[in-house]
Amino acid sequence: MSVMTYNGAAIIAMAGKDCVGIAADRRLGVQLTTIATDFPKIFQMQPKLFVGLAGLGTDVQTLKNLLEFRMNLYKLKEEREMSPKVLSHMLGKILYSKRFGPYFVEPIVAGLDENNKPFLSTMDLIGATSEEKDFVVSGTCTGNMFGMCESLYKPDMEAEELFETLAQALLSSVDRDAVSGWGGIVHIITKEGVLTKELKGRQD
Repeated sequence: MSVMTYNGAAIIAMAGKDCVGIAADRRLGVQLTTIATDFPKIFQMQPKLFVGLAGLGTDVQTLKNLLEFRMNLYKLKEEREMSPKVLSHMLGKILYSKRFGPYFVEPIVAGLDENNKPFLSTMDLIGATSEEKDFVVSGTCTGNMFGMCESLYKPDMEAEELFETLAQALLSSVDRDAVSGWGGIVHIITKEGVLTKELKGRQD
């Protein structure tokens, strides 16, 4: 079993009409043994900016703390908030700088830019970044999530429809993956604010 699948994870981010959503499962396991069912994998970095970290649980926590430190430094120096695109570039640089002893994490950046337009990007564990217009996935059941997102995604969804689509895609995907699941959490980011809902899934 790969170290990337050791703890299990499933994260999806999807763009809508002037809104963006990000969803993740809640399970932390050691291979097939469930350790916790409330492990956070999505972190709010700014009011309209979230980062999802799938991979090794210890590296998820380390990288989250490092990102918060770097973003606070940026705010002190630049006297402005970091945009999603800048955060994505910075995260890619952090991962690439550790390429010979990498963080075992595959991040997703999701948020609204200064014009309230959706921004989505994902990267591998050494920082090779891909920006997308529709959806991005990360974790142990990416094949399932790609299939569900390709089936359910429609352009320019409103916030409520985006939530329903993300919830259905996530729950259907983790049902077929042994190392992720135990419910989920969905954040919908709009220009008015963030709507967060928890999902109850199969617990077996």
